[in-house]
Amino acid sequence: MESFGRLIDMLDELREKCPWDRKQTNESLRTNTIEETYELCDALIRNDSNEIKKELGDLLLHVVFYSKIGEEKGAFDIKDVCDAICNKLIYRHPHVFGNENADTASKVEQNWEQLKLKETGGNKTVLEGVPASLPSVVKAQRIQEKARNAGFDWEKREDVWDKVAEELRELRQEIENMDEDKKEAEFGDFLFSMINAARLYKINPDNALERTNQKFIRRFNYLEAQTKKQGRSLKDMPLAEMDAIWNEAKNKGF
Repeated sequence: MESFGRLIDMLDELREKCPWDRKQTNESLRTNTIEETYELCDALIRNDSNEIKKELGDLLLHVVFYSKIGEEKGAFDIKDVCDAICNKLIYRHPHVFGNENADTASKVEQNWEQLKLKETGGNKTVLEGVPASLPSVVKAQRIQEKARNAGFDWEKREDVWDKVAEELRELRQEIENMDEDKKEAEFGDFLFSMINAARLYKINPDNALERTNQKFIRRFNYLEAQTKKQGRSLKDMPLAEMDAIWNEAKNKGF
């Protein structure tokens, strides 16, 4: 608490004495907040405790900064922010702070969504709480989770593979038909069904895709480095030779 108070006092001083901090607004900070959030995500993926600590500090600064701006406008302050989240946690955890029973994580999630619909000023529909600005893969995952918590889900998770196969057939058909609009629509349907499968089998699709992204980067960097060692260009190298170096990178654990 002493350290948190120190941060608040420090921001007060910066807001008063630093020209850059003094001119910041909600609008000017927004893009920086997004960047800081992604930097935290990168640190979490790497499981780098030191970087996680640093990036959490950066995000905490933004929370305090927005609260300071709210205080200056007479709208709210950091106490209001803390009280609001405490009150929300109490309301949404009646199995901890009340007399409700929820002995599984799944039951807690179902109760959470139902409680959100009952909140004053809360969501009026199940999917209303999904932010429009979420990245598409994450948004699809959240849509499906919320639908599940409302009772809309497969009875048996293995049934999802029939849907995946159906969407893949429809995608291939539209590719053969060379209909650009329908091809894109069917590709979206196929991706949505795969994200649904990932959810049902307890796989985080965004994490899974990012692991593959990082793996591709490592192997491609190896391919590029080996090519440069030979004094050659990737553009002039036959695909068979590139495949051989790629497999070499794979065998080395890249």
